Formats: sequence, C-alpha cells, structure tokens
Amino acid sequence: MPQESSHRVALLVDEGSNPFEMSVATELFGLRRPELDRPWYDLTVCSAVPDVRVHLGMFTLTGMAGLEAAENADTVIVPNRPDPWVPPRPGVVEAVRRASRRGARLVSFCTGAFTLAAAGVLDGRRAVTHWRFEELFSQMHPEVLLERDVLFVDDGDVLTAAGSAAALDLGLHLIRRDHGAETANTVSRRLVFTAHREGGQRQFVRRPVPEASDTSLQPVLAWARERLDEQLTVADLAARTAVSAATLHRRFRAELGTTPLAWLRSERVLLACRLIETTGMDFRAIARASGLGSTAHLRATLRAHTGIAPALYRERFGPRAPVGDRVGPPTAPGSGEGLPRA
Repeated sequence: MPQESSHRVALLVDEGSNPFEMSVATELFGLRRPELDRPWYDLTVCSAVPDVRVHLGMFTLTGMAGLEAAENADTVIVPNRPDPWVPPRPGVVEAVRRASRRGARLVSFCTGAFTLAAAGVLDGRRAVTHWRFEELFSQMHPEVLLERDVLFVDDGDVLTAAGSAAALDLGLHLIRRDHGAETANTVSRRLVFTAHREGGQRQFVRRPVPEASDTSLQPVLAWARERLDEQLTVADLAARTAVSAATLHRRFRAELGTTPLAWLRSERVLLACRLIETTGMDFRAIARASGLGSTAHLRATLRAHTGIAPALYRERFGPRAPVGDRVGPPTAPGSGEGLPRA
C-alpha cells in the first residue's frame, strides 16, 4: 500500500547543481520508508528552466516540475551553484521570498546559502556556507551572521549546511526534528552513515586520519557509550586512552571536530531521547540512565538541545504518540520547537 505523505519538500535545482547534494535530498526525503510505518515526505524536483545541465555537464535533467511546485511546499531546498558570485535567477529568488513569507522552512546545501542571502531571508540571521567561499560570502552579504567552519546552522525556519557531507548531517537533523532521534538513527543505519554529528563541529580537520588503528578514538568512544550512566569526566577518558587531558582534547578536536565534554553531552542527550521515545521509563530514571543526573538537568539539557521539554518530546515522539502528528508544518523562528538546534 502506498505510504501516506504529509510533508511536502521542493528541491530546486539549477545550472551546475551538484548531483551528490541533489541525491542527498532524494535519498532522505524522496524514498519511501515503509519500514518506519508512518507518514513520510513527498519530494518534488523543480526548476526555473525545462532542462538543467548539472555540475560540469555530466548529464542533463529533464521532465522536472516548474517553480510553481514550490508554492505549497512545507520545506524548500534551494539550489547550490559552482559559481556563487553569479546572481541566481530572478524566478528562483522570488520563489524563495514567497516561500519565506508564507512560513515555509528554507534549507540550503553548500553554496545554496548565496541564493537564500540574495533573496534577503538571511538578513540578520546565522548561516553557514562552504569554507572555500566564506570570504566571498562575507563580502557579498555582510548583513548575514556567517558562522565559520561549522557543519550546519539551524536558525529555526532557515537552515544552512556547509557542503556535500554536511548536507547529509543537516538532512538527518531535519528528520530528527520532524520524527525524533530513533527514526533518524534508523535512517542513518540504512545509509550506513554516522547517526549524529552536531552542527557546531568543524567542517574539516587539518590532520589526516590516523593510519594506525591503536591511535583511533573509537575504542574509548565505544567504552564511554557503555558507561554513560556513570559520571565520566575528561580525566576518565584520558586515563582510558593513556594520554593527558590536553592531548585528548587535541585529538578530539583533530579527529571529531569537537571537545570531549561536548561529545559526552551529545551522546547523553541522544540516549535520553531514545529512552523517552522507546520506553515507558520515568524522567528521573532516564536522567540517571543517560548520565544527566537529575530531572531538572534532563529538562534543561533536553530543552537546550531540542528546543522542547521532555514531556512534550515524549508526547510528540514517544511510543504512544499519534503517527499522523509526527510531521507538522514548519515552526517560526524563536518558537523553541524542533530537534536539535546547532
């Protein structure tokens, strides 16, 4: 039986668009997920012109919908271009502005941030683009609060990703916002992709991946994940790795683009979310099991990372939550809803 769809996504493509990032949107929002047993997304690919030659002319897309397909979309993903210094098509700019005025969620991958900025929807707001184009972006759009060297930025109803791999991170982040952490984890396993990287992690690391397996952080990460209910400290992780705390901090920055404490906090939040979604444990027990300590700390931490309190999170994503309520219209900036924020 065809799967019901309740959240419309319009993917705008243009001359030179990157096929990988287009595929990210197609994989995450265009494929049916019958194994999830819930309404999913309805993706439409649209363009201002009938035929689009993708990056380096590898192939040409035809048979797409026109820009009118974006008129009723709940989420609009704007095109990225290899030549961001060239103004986007006026029709695309106007479609983005109309979508913004009616409250649609706007998303950009890589240099798509230039398109959002050209439409004026990023004025005074946080955004990110690919690190290669940060200086150009700042020169062209000084009114935008550019976040440098992060994976993605969630600014409520406008979200921007830094590049191709970060598009996957942001796409899974959107699924996490709409459907909860457990569903996002299921999709990431289907993709054979890491379940969660926070938006604040760095876009790239300057040191190459270690060649010897015994220098990898994976053993200590696995060890810590099995002990999240304990009051682990950076000193504990450093001792397990047989290095100093300063060395461990440098290795986390180099290999994961984050700090040991930030990684631990993220893992505890994800565990708490999974327990809220999949069990009937009370919040005091969940706080202890996830290492967040008290219900007050659980409430504050979950609200800081997801924008909503544990009770509302369970109501929305818990085992008794109505399936039809799990994807809704986009929320307005500052509404405090969504999962999680960068």
